[in-house]
Order: sequence, then C-alpha cells, then structure tokens
Amino acid sequence: MNANSAPASPPAPALDLEPAARRVAGLLAAIDDDLLGGSTPCPDYAVRELLGHLAGLAAAFRDAARKDLGASTALSPDASLPVLGDDWREVLPRRLEEVAAAWRSPAAWTGLTRAGGVELPGEVAGAVALNELVVHGWDLARATGQPYEAGEAELRSCAALLAPAGDDTGGTGDTSNASGTGGTDSADSAGLFGPAVPVPDDAPLLDRVIGLSGRRPDWRPGS
Repeated sequence: MNANSAPASPPAPALDLEPAARRVAGLLAAIDDDLLGGSTPCPDYAVRELLGHLAGLAAAFRDAARKDLGASTALSPDASLPVLGDDWREVLPRRLEEVAAAWRSPAAWTGLTRAGGVELPGEVAGAVALNELVVHGWDLARATGQPYEAGEAELRSCAALLAPAGDDTGGTGDTSNASGTGGTDSADSAGLFGPAVPVPDDAPLLDRVIGLSGRRPDWRPGS
C-alpha cells in the first residue's frame, strides 16, 4: 500500500478528560468517613452516593470509549441509588485514570457508542463524560468544603452541552438522558440537567456552567 492509498488516521481528540479526572481524584484524600453522609448539590445524593455515582459513570464512560458495550453502558444511572463500595478509595482513583486514558484514543470519538442505556455518537459521549466529571467534581468539592477550578476549554464544552436546544451558546439538544441527570431531547429543553438557575452574564464561566446545570453557584451544605 502506498502513502496515497493509506487510510487517514482519526483526528486527535478535541477534548482531554485527564485534567477533570485528576481534579476529582485530588479531592478524595480530604474526604473523611464522617463526611460521607453530608448533603451535596444533587438533592437525591449524599456524599457517599455522589462518590458511588462518580465510580459508576467513570466505568460506564470508560467502556463507552472502548466500545465495550456491556452491563456498565446499558444501565441508566437513574435506575437505583448509587451504592459506594468499601474499597472506593482504591477503585475510584483507578477508574478515573481509566476513563481519562480511554478517551485519549482518537477512535473513542468516532462511530456510535452507548452510555446510560442511550446510543449516541462517540463525540457526544465524550463531551457528556467530560461534563459529568466537571460538574460532579464541583458538586463534590462544594459538598466537602474544597476549592474547585476548571479549564476554559472544559467549561466551554460543558456550556455548549448544557445550553437548551436553540440557545445561542451552542447546546446540542440531542444527548437525551445519557448523563443520567434528567435531560431531555425536546426542542424546548430546559437543559441537560434540568431547569437552569439564572446567573449574571458577567459571572465567571464556571458559575455560568453550574447555573446551566440547574445548581446555584453559591450553594453550601445546609443552604
């Protein structure tokens, strides 16, 4: 085969999940057992359920990237309350490393895959995976009293994904419930996570993303 007939290599991934995954992993050491029952910005989750959800989504989106479409990618996260395993301090960091590594493959971003029981294009699944890590990372940091920042490219991807269909911020409107957070594919979608919380246009980009996700940027435990 000569160079002119060689198949083109898939383009390099446009998004890198590793910073978001590392950021979540960096929060874990400060989470003592007495924090596991604390509230989070996710109304149905205490800290332990949020950690369980992160472990589950990391496995699901790792397998979605690999096109390993089995039980982990078939189950909707809404099917039951996440259960945190006793070995979470070892399992969760490893899964976060694995999901970041899986989405470094250009092939992960091509073709169709499945996550949360929903079939969707690889490029959309990757964006949803990044969004899950960024937003739930913020949830975990806020719930456990830790600082949190995210990169501009990550946040712009999240803003485009979370914006309601037809919004000029670039919402896709086609990710349905892949994130397991109550999204909709209707034309008048209120956003992937639910109704957005109004945030000033001149607020920091992170605050605007958190508002689009249906959370109050000023949320604190007990608020």
